[in-house]
Amino acid sequence: MNIRKLTLHNWKNFAQAEVKICNRLFLVGPNASGKSNFLDAFRFLRDLASIGGGFQEAVERRGGVTALRCLAARRYPDITLGVVVRHDAEEWEYELSFNQDKQRRPAVRSERVRRGDDILLSRPTREDEKDPARLTQTYLEQVNVNQRFRELATFFASIRYLHIVPQLVREPDRSVGRANDPFGGDFLEQVAKTPEKTRNARLRRIQDALGVAVPQLQGIELFRDNRGTPHLRAKYQHWRPQGAWQTEEQFSDGTLRLMGLLWVALEGGGPLLLEEPELSLHPEVVGFLPQMFARMQRRAGRQIFLSTHSPDLLRDEGIGLDEVLLLRPTSEGTKVSPANDLQDIRDLLEGGLTLADAVIPRTRPENAVQLTLFGDK
Repeated sequence: MNIRKLTLHNWKNFAQAEVKICNRLFLVGPNASGKSNFLDAFRFLRDLASIGGGFQEAVERRGGVTALRCLAARRYPDITLGVVVRHDAEEWEYELSFNQDKQRRPAVRSERVRRGDDILLSRPTREDEKDPARLTQTYLEQVNVNQRFRELATFFASIRYLHIVPQLVREPDRSVGRANDPFGGDFLEQVAKTPEKTRNARLRRIQDALGVAVPQLQGIELFRDNRGTPHLRAKYQHWRPQGAWQTEEQFSDGTLRLMGLLWVALEGGGPLLLEEPELSLHPEVVGFLPQMFARMQRRAGRQIFLSTHSPDLLRDEGIGLDEVLLLRPTSEGTKVSPANDLQDIRDLLEGGLTLADAVIPRTRPENAVQLTLFGDK
């Protein structure tokens, strides 16, 4: 399955957005324009369908309906998310609109599932009207009623978000009890739980890739300490004849982020959401990330959606204009436009500029130079 369109209405920064989705997306925009909130729409769908999630939990994690509703919302205050998903030659559509009831609980206003030309679900139903408490749950999250479209729920649950925080990896005790932590708190535990043969094969491939960015690295392996806590250690070429071993506590931020990125790249599954994967990485390494993502997709067919501020990442000539979404804040919410819909960007590319040179300047704050005056009277 692949997501082919996303529709947002009154979702966080976005009063209204309808965007075609490619197999790769590069989200570009100023700070606070909504790049993370755009990605969070996909995370919300995952939370709806995941074990331990559901509608009430997904809304609560984000601060409630009021926190989710776009500040530019006017006459129609309902929040709506809709996606079109392609599976082989068949098209699925899921749409959810919600608000809050008199008890200020999140409440479904409408929920709709389409498969091809068949409407599999349209809420509210007669039963919902007789018992409004039913509208505090979606059908998507309920296995007793989602059988006809459970394939769609399973796909949403497979969406993966990753934004490694190196300090959480270095101090695993801070993340005891976490599962599928998007910030990498349980990253080492995920590596340890992977079947040994698969794990060792992945670590060998990661070692080969890391050897380009970290030439001194000679080997990577996983071990558990006397408390059973998993650790990674790497052998580095050194003046000593046998080299020197370091654990994740001594790894640089860039090494940890790149290891996490490479590990998740070798996984299968649904769409992968990444925020600024260029953080802590050398520009030469960043420049090859789009090619790595392209190889991932050829191997596994996995969609990759990422936000970035990096000119080095966007200079890859293989990035298509339809893969770049430009976010532009306005007084009526953030507008989302594919780069190929903007004539001035097409003109700049035809004039010989790179994609980075054509797009990045549009994301710069108008008065950034005033930061140089900070500290003056």
